[in-house]
Amino acid sequence: MGNSCRRPAKCAHVSSTNFTGSTESHSKSKQHSSTSRQSHSKTSSTSRHSHSKTKKDSTSSNHQPNFRSMNQYNTSISNNLKSFSLTDLKNVTKNFRSETLIGEGGFGFVFKGWIDENTFAPTKPGTGIVVAIKKLKKESFQGHKEWLAEVNYLGQLHHENLVKLIGYCAESENRLLVYEFLQKGSLENHLFRKGVQPIAWATRMNIAIDVARGLSYLHNLDPNVIYRDLKAANILLDSNFNAKLSDFGLARDGPTGDKTHVSTRVVGTQGYAAPEYVATGHLTPKSDVYCFGVVLLELLSGRRAMDDERAGFSDETLVDWAKPFLTDSRRVLRIMDTRLGGQYSKKEAQAAAALALQCLDKDPKIRPPMVDVLATLEQLHTSNTTPRRPLFGTESHGNKQSRHPQKTKEANTNYV
Repeated sequence: MGNSCRRPAKCAHVSSTNFTGSTESHSKSKQHSSTSRQSHSKTSSTSRHSHSKTKKDSTSSNHQPNFRSMNQYNTSISNNLKSFSLTDLKNVTKNFRSETLIGEGGFGFVFKGWIDENTFAPTKPGTGIVVAIKKLKKESFQGHKEWLAEVNYLGQLHHENLVKLIGYCAESENRLLVYEFLQKGSLENHLFRKGVQPIAWATRMNIAIDVARGLSYLHNLDPNVIYRDLKAANILLDSNFNAKLSDFGLARDGPTGDKTHVSTRVVGTQGYAAPEYVATGHLTPKSDVYCFGVVLLELLSGRRAMDDERAGFSDETLVDWAKPFLTDSRRVLRIMDTRLGGQYSKKEAQAAAALALQCLDKDPKIRPPMVDVLATLEQLHTSNTTPRRPLFGTESHGNKQSRHPQKTKEANTNYV
């Protein structure tokens, strides 16, 4: 989902507009991460076994995932995830009828349905709870790897600012995911779609805080998780405009031990991806910080990261356009969304713009860590609204939290 490719020659087929680029092999980095995780504890080793195995397999020419060979693999799946049958999900979506379709992207299609809150059995519309069902296109090879990453990460990670994965279906060649349904849809729709009521300033700041909190949680794990595809289309909003990160298909473990980065092929969305990552394939948590700076700019300006409507500047990014204003305190407010009608705190807006500029620094070492970004946003906003909850899942911003997995069960799910 999200923006279409604006420079097709540099795009790869994944769930969003992506780059491709040649990078050094990262199999050693992945094996190092796996070894570190296994030595962390027996419990961690058991829970993360399938994830480590999958990532190793993806780098081996002899074990490229394909639908013909998936049924020979078993994997550990969190007990929190429901294994749905294809028949169940056909019943939930009325056999995937068009009237239940609510979205489409490179991954496939997203449908809306209803299930029982306790048994997760299909129910009539209006009964039980609403869910979103993402259905992988069978011809999407990259989509399968993204599907697998989502099962691995969202099956273990639980946080108020991450979308909740309820279950999955891996029956024959079918790959589906079942999520909680978030009523307001994506931030992208509310910021950029014509005819939609503009989001109030206080709500925009709350969304920025929610996103920063979600990223801080990921970066504070041990090993940390790099989200890698932060963009307005992947930020979903509930009925109260609380924001949650969705689509973990491109997420991956960050560097461990004395490693400063992980090397990987370049994927991500044009206009959001950090310049050093695009140039080298070197991925760090600071890559996410840059993406956050772009999203913060979108919240401030109401403009897209890449906007073809800027006549004559089809390759100009939002960052390119905004930086001359961000570096001039006398002109910084010129970036503000005119649809706000001036209804915002000038001091808060200037401080948020200054924070965005820090996040967008070309030198990743100078960008602040997400815990500092979160603390700054919370401090800015507390004078105007009720203080937000502290960072969920950590006792303090500075403490690394080990990934303590849920109890697992062995399940033959017919995928790598």
